[in-house]
Amino acid sequence: MKPLFPLLIFILLFQYRTFSQNRLPEIRENIPLDSIRLSDPCILADAKTSMYYITGTGGLLWKSKDLGHWTGPYRVVETDPDSWMGPRPMIWAAELHYYKDKYYNFATFTNREVKIDTVQGNVIERRASHILVSDKAEGPYVPMEDPTYLPADKPTLDGTFWVDEDGKPYMVYCYEWLQNWNGTIEKIELKPDLSGSVGKSQLLFKASESPWSRERNDEGDTIPNKVTDGPWLFKTQTGKLGMIWTSWVFGDYTQGVAYSESGTLDGPWIHDEQPFSPPNYGHGMLFRTFEGQLLMAVHSHRVGENGRYIRIPKLFEVDDSGDKLVLGEPFRGNVN
Repeated sequence: MKPLFPLLIFILLFQYRTFSQNRLPEIRENIPLDSIRLSDPCILADAKTSMYYITGTGGLLWKSKDLGHWTGPYRVVETDPDSWMGPRPMIWAAELHYYKDKYYNFATFTNREVKIDTVQGNVIERRASHILVSDKAEGPYVPMEDPTYLPADKPTLDGTFWVDEDGKPYMVYCYEWLQNWNGTIEKIELKPDLSGSVGKSQLLFKASESPWSRERNDEGDTIPNKVTDGPWLFKTQTGKLGMIWTSWVFGDYTQGVAYSESGTLDGPWIHDEQPFSPPNYGHGMLFRTFEGQLLMAVHSHRVGENGRYIRIPKLFEVDDSGDKLVLGEPFRGNVN
C-alpha cells in the first residue's frame, strides 16, 4: 500500500483551490486582513501608488493603504483561451513583482482537461508556472512572448523571482512530488524582459534533503517528506542569501529556511535543523512596509468540517539584521 497522506492533502488542497478560483464575490471595502480567505498570500508594497496589494491562489487582487483594511477582490489576470492553459485555468500561488518599470505576475496555471502523466495511480494534469505582465500594479496582467516557460511534460508550481549575482533574472519553482515522488526546487534563467525562459532548468535541492520535514510510511517508520512548496528568496542585511519554503512535519503544514553557502542560487543549500514557522503556517514571503519594517506574510492552515482548507493571511515581524532570519511576534500594526 502506498503512502496516502500526501495524496489526501493534495486532494483537499485541490478542492480548496478550485473553490477559491471559481468564486468571484462583489467588491467589498474596509475588510480586515483576518477576514479574508486567501491561500499563498503575496504582498507587493508599491512605491508608485503608496498602496499595498495582496494576491495569491485564485489570482484575485486586494488593495490597502495601511495593511489593516482591504478593498477587493479584483480580477486582474487575462489569459489566452487558445493557449495550453485552456479557457478557464485554475490559478495558484500568484505573486506580484516590480522589475524594470513593469509589474509581473508569477503564477501557477492548471488546465484540468489535459492529462500529462499517470504515476502510482495518480492522474497528473497539465500544470506549470508562468509569468504575465502589466504596466500597473492593479493590472490587467497579460501573456508575453513565449507560450511556455517550463517543460510541458512536468507538473511545476509556485514560481518566484530572483536576480542572482550574475545579474540575470531567474524563476525559482517547484517540480511537483506527484510525478517525481521527491519534490524539488529548481531554477531556470529568464529573458531580460522576463518574456520567456532560457535554456534548461537546474536542480537546487530535493525535499528529501531537508532535516525538518518528515512523514511516516506504511510501516510507521519516519521518512523525509516528499513535498516542496512556496519558495521565496531573500538576502539578510549582512548579504546572506536564503530561501524560505514549505513542506510538512507529519500532519502540520510548516515552513523552513535554507541558506546558500556560495551566496548564489547554485548553493549548496544548507537547511536549518528546525522549522522556521510555527506549525500550520506556511507558503511565506517577505516584504518591507513603507516605514521600512520587514514582515513575513503566510497563511494559517486548518481543515474545516466540510473537508476544505481554511487559510487566512497572517503577518509576522522578522529580523534580518544578522546572517539568519529571526521570526518575531505576529504583526499588530494597523491589522486589528
